[in-house]
Amino acid sequence: MALKPQVKQALIIGASRGLGLGLMKEYLRRGWNVTATVRTAVSGAGLENYFDQLTMDTLDINNSHMVEAFLARMKGRVFDVIVLNAGIYGPREKKVSEATQEEVTHLILTNAIAPVRLAERLVPLLRPEMGVLAFMSSVLGSLEVNANDASPLYAASKAMLNRLTRAFAAEHEYLTIVNLHPGWVRTDMGGENATLDVETSARGMADVLGARAGQGGHEFLDYRGKIIPW
Repeated sequence: MALKPQVKQALIIGASRGLGLGLMKEYLRRGWNVTATVRTAVSGAGLENYFDQLTMDTLDINNSHMVEAFLARMKGRVFDVIVLNAGIYGPREKKVSEATQEEVTHLILTNAIAPVRLAERLVPLLRPEMGVLAFMSSVLGSLEVNANDASPLYAASKAMLNRLTRAFAAEHEYLTIVNLHPGWVRTDMGGENATLDVETSARGMADVLGARAGQGGHEFLDYRGKIIPW
C-alpha cells in the first residue's frame, strides 16, 4: 500500500494583507498547511474554508520578546517554505533630509535588519536539503535596475536587505535562498495603478519557490522566475 504523500508546510511572516495574505491563500489553495503571522487579527479574508490547514500566530518582527515567544511556539516544526514578507513603505517619497530619524530607523529595522535576524533563528525549522527560505525584496532595491532612484528611502532599505541577505547566504551555503520581487502589485503599498493583481503575483512567486526547492544557492528573482541584477 502506497504511503500518503506528506502535506507540505509553509511559514509566512507578515500575512495580514497584501502579498503576504495573497501567498497564504495561494498555498492553502494548493493544499499546503500554512502557519502565518500577523500583527493584528485578520477578518473578512475568506479563510473560513481552510480552518484545518491554517494556523495563525501574532508577531511583530521588531519586538524581541514577541520573537522569542513565537520561536518557542514553533519549536520542533519543520517547513518546506519560509517567506519573510513583513515590511513597510516608510516615509513614502520623502527625501533623506525630510524624513525624521524615527521614520528612517523604523524603515531600516523593519525592512532589512529584523528579517535577517529572524531568518537566522528560523534556519533550524527549514526542511533539510529541500527547504526554501525567501525574503520579500523589490526591484527598487537593485542598484542597476533602479537607475532613476525611485522611492529612495524605501529602495535603500531593500538594497540593504539584499546586501545583508547575500552575507547571510555566504554563511549558509547549504541553503536555498531567494530574494523575491513580486512585480508592481495592486496593494496598499503598490497603489491602485499597479499592473498586477495579488493573485497573479502570489501564484507566480509560489511557482518560483517550488522550482527552486533543492537547488541550493542564492538568487534575486521576480515572480516569473526572471533573474534581477543585484
